[in-house]
Amino acid sequence: MIAPVIGGLSLFGFGEGLLVQSRLGASPWTVFAEGLGHHLGVSVGTATGLISLFVMLLWIPLKEKPGFGTIANIVIIAEVLNLTVATIPISHQLFIRWAFVFAGVVAIGAGSSLYLTAALGPGPRDGLMTSLHRRLKVSVVYIRLSIEATVLFSGWLLGGTVGLGTAVFAALIGYSIGAALSIVSELVEG
Repeated sequence: MIAPVIGGLSLFGFGEGLLVQSRLGASPWTVFAEGLGHHLGVSVGTATGLISLFVMLLWIPLKEKPGFGTIANIVIIAEVLNLTVATIPISHQLFIRWAFVFAGVVAIGAGSSLYLTAALGPGPRDGLMTSLHRRLKVSVVYIRLSIEATVLFSGWLLGGTVGLGTAVFAALIGYSIGAALSIVSELVEG
């Protein structure tokens, strides 16, 4: 079960890196990491890791417990995101940039499905979301929306890249994860 976690998180980090390199807008948490990274003078991957560690501190009063997948999430996504940004050049061709957005959404969906089916501990952000849902008795939909909107707005204020790519990510990521989960379920059952 460790291989799907490592592979899934690597795909996730790669997808996030493609969104960053598109320069058309990143996912909400990566917008936040970009903005924070600008102010701290660190890479987007390093800022992602720091944010994940901070989010885990919020788990303490919520009594959430990390697993192998939680720690792997912090390290692998941050490192692969950094590697992707360092090795995939920014294109000046709009077609290529949009290809990065769509490929990023597909990679994040596929990576999420592999990671989620391994069930070795939630990622820091998912653990926060589910803990707040249990503690506050508020729908996960509203908890997730509130968190995502807050980090997106904060990231934008800090100088992170918000654009049409961000909107495409928001509109398609649920479908991407759902489709990938279907494929993984069929492979596991078949």
